[in-house]
Amino acid sequence: MHDIAIPDITLNDGRTMPALGLGTYRLNGSAGVEALVRGVEAGYRLLDSAFNYENEGALGRAVRRASVPREELFLVSKLPGRHQRREEALRTVEESLYRAGLDYWDLYLIHWPNPRQGLYVEAWRTLLEARERGLIRSAGVCNFLPEYLDTLVRETGVAPVVNQVELHPYFSQKEQVAYDRRHGIVTQAWSPLARTIHIMKEKALLEIAGTTGKTVSQVILRWHVQSGTVPLPKSASPERQAENMNVFNFELCDADMATIDALARPDGRLKGQDPAVYEEY
Repeated sequence: MHDIAIPDITLNDGRTMPALGLGTYRLNGSAGVEALVRGVEAGYRLLDSAFNYENEGALGRAVRRASVPREELFLVSKLPGRHQRREEALRTVEESLYRAGLDYWDLYLIHWPNPRQGLYVEAWRTLLEARERGLIRSAGVCNFLPEYLDTLVRETGVAPVVNQVELHPYFSQKEQVAYDRRHGIVTQAWSPLARTIHIMKEKALLEIAGTTGKTVSQVILRWHVQSGTVPLPKSASPERQAENMNVFNFELCDADMATIDALARPDGRLKGQDPAVYEEY
């Protein structure tokens, strides 16, 4: 078993969530089940899935196979852009649960705002309804810019508990994170390690890794934690899974944090997926 405990943080609805999670994108089929079981046995409690990943079934099977009780896990999925209308959204949440063989999701997110559709407020109201029905415990969003979050709060009076966004040293989203924090929203980071070998060769990161005795991945994930964001690194490798969790027993100094902050680029998005124009279906 594991000797690494991931601490919890408190959400704006009073519930708690692990401060680091396991991303599950492309962890599908039997190999995905094995990787997810290994992750849970290693100590991960937050598993981040999505309807469009087509692996909610693998996640549910892993949950049933793992030795950790369901109620100790924090399971997440996401509503796809094509199902933002109320009836479709409710059916999709139900389908998500049926696929996974679960009674509830701990957190359900709107995957992308898809602003041209103009349906994200309707989708948000529907997630709040799903919460009232007990289908989900907490409701959040992904890739929401401040103006969209303002609209949700203005229209419904309820802020999401989480805003999951692309966030890594090349794209640090400082203004978005500060906005989220002011509004009591926890920022989760997808692609926290930038999905690239280039970042692993950054001289500044290699130097910090050398002085701290940690790996570059651990340095980046520790930067996330100290920045107040919740990283969701994805890995199927047992060694990498253990490495990515082991970031709560050291601290980066202010100079190291500033050095990593300085890696940010104006065009830092990995695939140019700007939520103001990107549409996900």
